[in-house]
Amino acid sequence: MIGNDWDEKLKVIWDSPGFKNFYQSIMVEYEKTEIYPPKDYIFKALQLTSFKNTKVVIVGQDPYHGKGEAMGLSFSVNKDIKIPPSLQNIYKELQDDLGIKPKSDGDLTNWAKNGVLLLNAVLTVEKDKPASHRGKGWEILTDYIIKVLNTKEEPVVFILWGNFAKEKAKYITNPHHYIIMSPHPSPFSAYSGFFGSKPFSKTNAFFKKNNMEPINWQLD
Repeated sequence: MIGNDWDEKLKVIWDSPGFKNFYQSIMVEYEKTEIYPPKDYIFKALQLTSFKNTKVVIVGQDPYHGKGEAMGLSFSVNKDIKIPPSLQNIYKELQDDLGIKPKSDGDLTNWAKNGVLLLNAVLTVEKDKPASHRGKGWEILTDYIIKVLNTKEEPVVFILWGNFAKEKAKYITNPHHYIIMSPHPSPFSAYSGFFGSKPFSKTNAFFKKNNMEPINWQLD
């Protein structure tokens, strides 16, 4: 389904009757109503960032629910879409933290190609209905992804923004990984601890401490 090492790592999920039935029900919903992202983009985060190459995981809630916004990567939008408020705040923190100026669009593909798995906890959503697919079955997959990444020998940084993402922390038990948690970058909570949390410099300091190549957070 993915086309890289995730296929083997997630085989137990792909082959499970429960997940197969859930996935088929989602495909039926695509035929009956407007669901985002487009079918071909559902697993884009896994396609762009293989298990082997994953160094950082940024967990989002579910895809953007506005027309044309969702493109399969958490917090990211297509280049021709207005940058959402949460991503504007991420860009602001990135500039305050590392001095990297915001780019003119909201496409985070470069992060994904540099080892940052931009994973939503729920991979689909109905148009204009946020969290409409929460609790239906995607968590079977995304919880397992975190559990599999927890087994990696190489240290991984897990960036968990907001309560939805923090629910995944219980699956990260390997002591050589690093968890960074803060409030969500949404305008409703960004000033409650997201701004000033310095997740980008903390991530790179951790990698340097472990003699690993830091992440190139530049987006252009």
